[in-house]
Amino acid sequence: MDEEDTRDFNERCAQCSEVNWGLTDGGRFYCRSCHNVTERTREVVNTDFITNSRVQTISKGLRKQEKSDGGCEWYICEGFQLVLKKQAEALEALGVCPQMKDEILCNFWRCYLQKSKQAYCKRPAGETVKTLSVCESSTDVDSDPERPSLLHLLSLSESEGDLQTDCSFASSMSKVSESTSVYSGSVDGSSYLMKNQKEKLRMTMPMTLSFCYMALLWLREPITLSELLRFVVEGHIPYLNVFQHFPEKMKLCGLDLKIFCVESWPVYEEVFDKMNELAAYLDLPRFPDITDSCFLHPDMLCMKYLMEANLPDELHNWTCRVVKKIGVGEVDFLTLMPGNKSTRKVKYDVLAAAIIVVVLKLLFLLDDRYEWLLSEFAEERNKHNTEGSPYFEFKKWYEVVKQSLDVELKKLDEERAKYLWRCEKPLFYSVKNKSKVLKRRQMVVNLQNQFGKLSGSVRRAEKPNPSSFQLSWSEENTDGSCFHGHSLRGILREKCGLLTTMNPDYWLCTVKLCNEKLCGHLAHYREVEFPQSYHFVLGLFSFLLRIQPSSIHDEVCMIEHKLFNKKLCKKLKYNTVLRK
Repeated sequence: MDEEDTRDFNERCAQCSEVNWGLTDGGRFYCRSCHNVTERTREVVNTDFITNSRVQTISKGLRKQEKSDGGCEWYICEGFQLVLKKQAEALEALGVCPQMKDEILCNFWRCYLQKSKQAYCKRPAGETVKTLSVCESSTDVDSDPERPSLLHLLSLSESEGDLQTDCSFASSMSKVSESTSVYSGSVDGSSYLMKNQKEKLRMTMPMTLSFCYMALLWLREPITLSELLRFVVEGHIPYLNVFQHFPEKMKLCGLDLKIFCVESWPVYEEVFDKMNELAAYLDLPRFPDITDSCFLHPDMLCMKYLMEANLPDELHNWTCRVVKKIGVGEVDFLTLMPGNKSTRKVKYDVLAAAIIVVVLKLLFLLDDRYEWLLSEFAEERNKHNTEGSPYFEFKKWYEVVKQSLDVELKKLDEERAKYLWRCEKPLFYSVKNKSKVLKRRQMVVNLQNQFGKLSGSVRRAEKPNPSSFQLSWSEENTDGSCFHGHSLRGILREKCGLLTTMNPDYWLCTVKLCNEKLCGHLAHYREVEFPQSYHFVLGLFSFLLRIQPSSIHDEVCMIEHKLFNKKLCKKLKYNTVLRK
């Protein structure tokens, strides 16, 4: 049927230049090769093919629902589409290329809808229609003028209505049945939670961030996953209580809250793993190459993190040497190839941080002894140094950075403790209890204001503008708190025309790596088993990336095994000193 309908449409696809067209349920032409959907539609002369019975059923249900609570029928996939739209708009406001929203993310989402058989596909005969695609909704709206267009609703600004309810209701309902659709504002809320989607990839709120990161990675935008998640926590990207941005016509209650209500911060590992799983599920081709000129290349990211960690600029030469030595700067290693299980997926920000940690171990050993001896030596040399850059003192750097880090950690803990997890807009389950909920909510707000005045608490200031740097150090400061221009002289010696460390020793974090698929990690990290200097450096980058120190430790172990692969064949014991 599609071949007959598309026979006269011979234009080449703007995405892949192929001529292989199919028709969506809404009558639009889409490319079967790359799933690109065009704006061209097929002119319909005879409308007998439209399933009138289905349109009438939806329309009647809508009229009935609109009479009772003023809402309209909506589906879970449409709710997630709105979330993605809001997140893409926020990223665009942060300076991301507009192509990310209109082309890349949109095509990824359409491909997902088709793969999960929610849209852009032929439905099996006799299957109950439980989901509704964007194209279907637009077709049904045209057939029934009394139905409000959901596309129109998605384009509306933030709803002026006030909604609120306790999210514990949705969390407490662990078991649902088909008969519980009355507790859901969406059409398929209850059935969505019951679906066995092992063969599919069920959409969740963390997966919306996976979609965004996948689109950013495709465009090679200068935003790492850790930055993306930090912008979410800081409120620059809608995620927590994002359902308050839903149009008033999209009634949200009951089981919908279990799907869209988020009661925890996004986790790096979960978003990263879902992104790779999603890329393989969509059968995406090889991503654009990550070359040495891209922001995500280790050489670029190492430069950024060295500046943020207030470390000497000369360390960048050493990080580049390590990158070249172990081959983690190669295009094939850095570029994502979905579905390739033989290659380890790269966490670009974690990799760069781990490279810096390894370089610090190479130069300063970080064994709670050698780095302090070097600091005493550098301090004595600086007393008599009147020309050139000062020698880098690890002890002074530790004191300066620790003071700033403690302040930032305390501020972060206070912000998290004060965070209001409930949205500002009340949600209600039905029109009957709307007045009670609004009255109760107003009473709570009044009490909060009164107690705030009595306790003398200050209103929260407006959130600062987003920045890629959490710690900033200026070389113009006269107090010597910036170490960017400090020299590594005194700890290096020339050998065969190359600068090398005076200390020939190195200690390994672990001799044998764990099986990541079985253990979930490459190595065990227990703070008491490692030097405090090493733990401090891990804690610093753990704060900058907002991840656990164990994640950076795993990457450090992986780099060490690449760097000392030949010497590791000797099966050294854990406490044995390794000669470089």
